Amino acid sequence: MASHGLALYGDLKLPVDFKHFNYVNAQAPKYGHLKAAMSHGFDTFNPFGINGIAPTGIHLLHDSLMKTNMDEDFAQYGLIAEDVVLSSDRQTVTFRLNPKAKFNDDSPITSEDVLFSFSLLKEKGLPIYRAYYQDVREAKILDKYRIRFYLDNTNNRELPLILGQLPVLSKKYWQDKDFSKTTLDVPVSSGPYVIQSFEPNRSITYRRNPNYWAKDLNVNVGFYNFEEIRYDTYLDSTVMVEAFRSGLTDFHIENVAKRWHAEQLWPEVQEGKLIAAEIPHHLPSGMQGFVFNLRNPLFQDIRVRQAMTKVLDFDWINKNLFFGLYRRTTSFFDNSELKAPRWPDKAEERLLEPYQADLPKGIWGSVFELPLSVTRTELREAMDLLEEAGWQVKDNVLQKNGQPFRFVLLMDALSAPVWERVALPFLAQLKRLGIQAEIQTLDYLQYKTKVDSFDFDMIATVWGATLTPGNEQKDYWGSIAADTAGSNNLTGIKSPVVDALIDHIIQAKSKKELMTATHALDRVLLHSYVVIPHWYSDRTRLLHVPSLQRPAKIPLQGMDLMTWWKK
Repeated sequence: MASHGLALYGDLKLPVDFKHFNYVNAQAPKYGHLKAAMSHGFDTFNPFGINGIAPTGIHLLHDSLMKTNMDEDFAQYGLIAEDVVLSSDRQTVTFRLNPKAKFNDDSPITSEDVLFSFSLLKEKGLPIYRAYYQDVREAKILDKYRIRFYLDNTNNRELPLILGQLPVLSKKYWQDKDFSKTTLDVPVSSGPYVIQSFEPNRSITYRRNPNYWAKDLNVNVGFYNFEEIRYDTYLDSTVMVEAFRSGLTDFHIENVAKRWHAEQLWPEVQEGKLIAAEIPHHLPSGMQGFVFNLRNPLFQDIRVRQAMTKVLDFDWINKNLFFGLYRRTTSFFDNSELKAPRWPDKAEERLLEPYQADLPKGIWGSVFELPLSVTRTELREAMDLLEEAGWQVKDNVLQKNGQPFRFVLLMDALSAPVWERVALPFLAQLKRLGIQAEIQTLDYLQYKTKVDSFDFDMIATVWGATLTPGNEQKDYWGSIAADTAGSNNLTGIKSPVVDALIDHIIQAKSKKELMTATHALDRVLLHSYVVIPHWYSDRTRLLHVPSLQRPAKIPLQGMDLMTWWKK
């Protein structure tokens, strides 16, 4: 039976005749210009290919088959697809397109475009698309407005919803173009905005498409309220803040505690000329940390990774640099019920038991804990681990077989001033162990090229997380992704138990099964010491001009700027 949407678990919360999502202002005025900042230049308008850097906001050009409700764990409702049929055996999912759907050149969106988009992204798109779509056996056009996907893995419960997220590209526009090349040709697109003007690497302005076919659709009511959105490039975070303070941008999201503390004392904030807001969210924190590249022989011994993890002095950093605003990350899913409990319950034990031979040593007999501060005890324990791994200090340098322990922490130029403040105390602690480490800073394009090809020793990065982890975990931690350039398996971990647990997550038939499998994956990743965890916050901190307004209700998954408006 056709449905107006799909939910990962349970029933859809909204009926077929719902008017709008419950976290929008349905009467928000369609007015004004939004001035925003982006932290990098751009050289392509193709955000789906592996080459080049696309501008911030480019997603506004492209609609997908369905749209996610931010106030449910994972549920989607019809956008380009008017309805969807998931067969009872979960072997097929059929989307029926809205016959009113069209691209911004007024050509209709048809099943041909959907099939073309699916095939193009799977064959030539970012690696994550290949990972997402690998369980789709084939796609067939049934008629002009209906397309059916045949699924190999019926246990992959998330896959029908992932197909609902498929961005629909124009076959007519893209079929004769090289998808692998960067391009600044303005594409034919399907979304609510079009590109009005741009200067490569400097700025881009999007204009709301007055002929957008879905502007009054229930899933879009209360969204896309700005007539124009302009992003300007700022390659220095301090300059970005000053640009906001000078009125060149309308809002600034702040993730540096020291600056946030100072910004709240600005006269403009005290006088109400600028608004400082903390917006809580209920999303898992994800993982931010220093990443070991396990492809480097230096980091392949877990004892080395354990030793280095012991000497990140969170308490000192939080007190002296962050004004006590952060919490130490002790999970890949902190701030949520997906975080592994201190000890596994019976269900998690049963799930892990078949993989005992491949589990990290000590996972059964110890609780994963991180020191909050670094004392002589932590330094001694770290040194003991390094000595067990065959390393010895000679002339104040940690050595093995005559070779010093030396590595580079790679950073991009924009974030380097922020990261250096926390990295330098960490490197100083490593020096006490005899480890020689230095920071190398590159411009963003050079940095991205090295990271995409895994040509680094260590970086600092963030993996996002959702309330319903699934196929993206293959891209984060899967063995195949470890050898796929451009993937998010930056650590290079290859573990049969991790691969198996990801499959359990993907195949979970209930929220309870999902939680058990996620707890197990979290526990195994933590005990594998592939990342030195940092810290997290359970709120978004931002400043904005008073004319920028937001809805009263904050959805489960956090704020969405496209529901804001100008008064």
